[in-house]
Amino acid sequence: MNRTRLAIHGAGGRMGRRLVALGAADARLEVVAALECPGYLHNGQDAGVLAGIGEIGVAIGPTLDVDVDCVIDFSVAEAVDGVLELCRGKRLPLVLATTGLSETKQSLVASVAKSVPVVWAPNMSLAVNLTMELATKAASVLKDCAGGADVEIIERHHRFKRDAPSGTALRFAELIAGVMGQTEHAHGREGLVGERPRHEIGFHAVRTGDNPGEHTILFGLLGESVELTVRVTNRDCYALGALEAARFAVRQRPGLYGMDDVLGLGNSAARDMTP
Repeated sequence: MNRTRLAIHGAGGRMGRRLVALGAADARLEVVAALECPGYLHNGQDAGVLAGIGEIGVAIGPTLDVDVDCVIDFSVAEAVDGVLELCRGKRLPLVLATTGLSETKQSLVASVAKSVPVVWAPNMSLAVNLTMELATKAASVLKDCAGGADVEIIERHHRFKRDAPSGTALRFAELIAGVMGQTEHAHGREGLVGERPRHEIGFHAVRTGDNPGEHTILFGLLGESVELTVRVTNRDCYALGALEAARFAVRQRPGLYGMDDVLGLGNSAARDMTP
């Protein structure tokens, strides 16, 4: 069996180390490159040692000097331009898991996807992306129900998270509003706010302890309700999703893909961006 050869960009970070460890443990994959910025403290060290699994014969460094089948980026927004140009120049499929990209960087992602397959998603969890499909289906069924359906999104994360609501919560809202037509966001409520308007989606952000992520999508009707909840118990799910995305990406033509494509849901209808 031919193994998919991976380069991990951002290999020294928390998620990068888990990608190295989980990728090395998967018989279908082979971690052959571990990339970090010039001047990184652990450059030259074995990536497996840094990941806590022992030597794998791959030194961390700033350059890609071996043949690979796919690059997985779990770094920071400031480093994304470099990995995009690397993949365009070497014609390498890319799994882009870094969040917080500016509109300029998003435009660069679309440009690079004209020449290589790019899997890009705000959340790499397979369960989260499946729940997005279920939420979209529920929105479609409930959009014209008698009495109307109110939508509230409750998200829980660890005390160290800096942004609220989460990017995943915003993506849930985008998908639901695309079906049901809501135009406003309400972030928590306090005081005499009046009757709930029909055109809004409510967000409630909870920050507590070390919670790695939990989202509940509530559809409230008159006399009944539907709740969809997806919980992350540890961050390995993000790494495992990215590894599955890499196996998917190496089989694709150039284009921009989402995790629903990886799951075989086919909703994103990735554009064929071949020149």
